[in-house]
Amino acid sequence: MPTDLEIARQVRLRPIEEIAAQLGIPASELYKFGPYIAKLPLHLIDKEKAARGNLILVSAISPTPAGEGKTTMSIGLTQGLNRIGKQTTVVLREPSLGPVFGIKGGATGGGYAQVLPMEDINLHFTGDFAAIEKAHNLLAALIDNNLQSKRRALGIDPRTVLWKRAMDMNDRALRHIVIGLGGTSSGVPRETGFDITAASEIMAILCLAEDLEDLKRRCGNIFIGFTYDKKPVFARDLRAQGAMAALMKHAIKPNLVQTLEGNPAIIHGGPFANIAQGTNSIIATRMGLSLSDYVVTEAGFGFDLGAEKFFDIKCVTAGLSPKAVVLVATVRALKYHGEVSLASLQEPNLEGLRRGLPNLEKQLENIRKFGIEPIVAINHFTTDTDEEIELIRTHCEKLGVRAVEARVWAEGGKGAEALAQEVVTAVERAKESFKPLYDWAWPVEKKIETVAKEIYGAAAIDYTPRAKSDLRKITQLGLEGLPVCIAKTQKSLSDNPKLLGRPKDFVVTVREIEIAAGAGFLVPITGNIMRMPGLPELPAAEMIDIDNKGNITGLF
Repeated sequence: MPTDLEIARQVRLRPIEEIAAQLGIPASELYKFGPYIAKLPLHLIDKEKAARGNLILVSAISPTPAGEGKTTMSIGLTQGLNRIGKQTTVVLREPSLGPVFGIKGGATGGGYAQVLPMEDINLHFTGDFAAIEKAHNLLAALIDNNLQSKRRALGIDPRTVLWKRAMDMNDRALRHIVIGLGGTSSGVPRETGFDITAASEIMAILCLAEDLEDLKRRCGNIFIGFTYDKKPVFARDLRAQGAMAALMKHAIKPNLVQTLEGNPAIIHGGPFANIAQGTNSIIATRMGLSLSDYVVTEAGFGFDLGAEKFFDIKCVTAGLSPKAVVLVATVRALKYHGEVSLASLQEPNLEGLRRGLPNLEKQLENIRKFGIEPIVAINHFTTDTDEEIELIRTHCEKLGVRAVEARVWAEGGKGAEALAQEVVTAVERAKESFKPLYDWAWPVEKKIETVAKEIYGAAAIDYTPRAKSDLRKITQLGLEGLPVCIAKTQKSLSDNPKLLGRPKDFVVTVREIEIAAGAGFLVPITGNIMRMPGLPELPAAEMIDIDNKGNITGLF
């Protein structure tokens, strides 16, 4: 079987003008990046039409370290829907260079369910991440400049500043650093560090902003720290928001590309789901819904992480009402949650698979808590047996859920036609709007408890002294009405990555609560969440190369 890159290179890409024409966009509206990529102007968005549109979310059970193919399934389903006559656009997040050069590789799908041109999308794309990174680091520079200032100093206590630098690369050596060394002319010495760009609050802001004016307002609302006399300091106090927004003048526009079968694909933003909302931008989703009959989108990691935040933060913010949820399950992930070793996941093991089914059950329960009926997509791998597939299908039938095997990696849209028919049936049957899990006006502790108990299955919540102090700080700042974006491991329903399957009677410990006032949410942190990943022992970067003609190899 050819590699993803080899498959991508066999395709004759259509000029981006042809892809835009499918959406009714004239060529004059495109801001082109070469022949196959273009940015779209925000005035094409029709908010009222978007609010009524047919939005389909693709999520997953708790994943293995390699992921279960949500992006591949989203693209394959989009191709399948178009093949059965439904005008559909896929709307996705942009890849981060950290995973591209790290362990997971690119994020453009796989096999015959890809978005193209995959090399450009995976490597820099249209520079959105670079613009976000520069805006983030501009604020960091302005903070340190104010600490150094004698005439315009705000009196910021450097011990309270939590704003770090950002870089779109996995580099563990930058997690904790000391800056300002070299004497009085080199700044005020203090401890800080780097976050990966996908973990930046600026990324979260871009993906929740309505337009440039809202982006600028949210940037101004970023909480920086306190002065020595305990007064809060925001980015607007440094007059930072205008320049930050100016750096993102083009980054705020969503990017139009194509699937391997020539369907429209909109790609924009890329926040991680274990520490942020984990979905593409509101702007991109609205754009797709304004221009298409159906939109397929995805949320990062398992339903307990990205999808919960998609519903409770993104959909509430934007007034979106999804019509269906496709839950991706794989034989290997279910065996993983049945405590089968990673090395043995490719071997047939019905008993191990059966032990892992409770994780699937819980995620299906979670979907129904939002008032939406799920569909299970069994993402087929060549090592799956017919008996294993049938076990999943019959188990779902007992739960009253349709489960469809999808062979999108090997067959593209053709392998998703049966799934597409089920999705259309679910959309046409959907009557009620989704219901969020909690009311933003609830007390912060009640919101955290509701997510932890209802979605994760926790028995109780424990707060460290620091977290309790953070709760008092949130009250002092008048930010109790913000939603909660709980940072948690993606490897387990609990906050302990070693508790696989469907753990019960566990306690979720909230270590601290970060304030993302610009993004418009609070971040309760549980467990050890890594904001700056490291490279693996054998990084993917070592396999990537380019020849003298500009042909790239090794991307996957």
